[in-house]
Amino acid sequence: MPDLSYYPRFSIYDSRFTIHHMLGRPQPNEAAPDYSIYIDRVSSDDIVSVLETQLDEAHNFLSTISEEQSLQRYAPDKWSMRELLGHVNDGERVFMYRAMWFARGFEDPLPSFDQEISFKAADSDKVSWANHIEEFQAIRASTVAFFRNLPADAWLRSGIASDNPVTVRAIAYIVAGHLSHHLNVLRERYLSA
Repeated sequence: MPDLSYYPRFSIYDSRFTIHHMLGRPQPNEAAPDYSIYIDRVSSDDIVSVLETQLDEAHNFLSTISEEQSLQRYAPDKWSMRELLGHVNDGERVFMYRAMWFARGFEDPLPSFDQEISFKAADSDKVSWANHIEEFQAIRASTVAFFRNLPADAWLRSGIASDNPVTVRAIAYIVAGHLSHHLNVLRERYLSA
């Protein structure tokens, strides 16, 4: 077995050693100020571990919500729980496309993402809660695999999305913080009553 103590971090995945170099937390200038609400929710310097841990924790939490409960809204003009999780899934797809685009060296700016257009077209209330959870797991597993295998120099690559500069590292933190934010909304606004 090779000596991996030289590397900053390693993990065992699918019986192979996977090396990824962590560069610490993003600086404030690595994303638009609006994203600090998500980035600041993540205190760890090891974002890949955070993303991995969230996968299991979110699944365990979401699985406690019944199909019937998942159709509830905390106010008439707010999303149902299914719509909220559909939004989380769509958001993670969009963020990950941006991360892949910039990490692979593409320089063309990427458009903004209008969550209202997306949520209306998704018709998430017609998709079972179990299917939303399964979809989340598949998307997050892909997210983890992408960041786990990202070359060290790709973390600081950047581009323009929604008319704002953003680094790949910041996107990783945004993904984790976005999920954390919405799980907190589920706990505090939908399930606290």
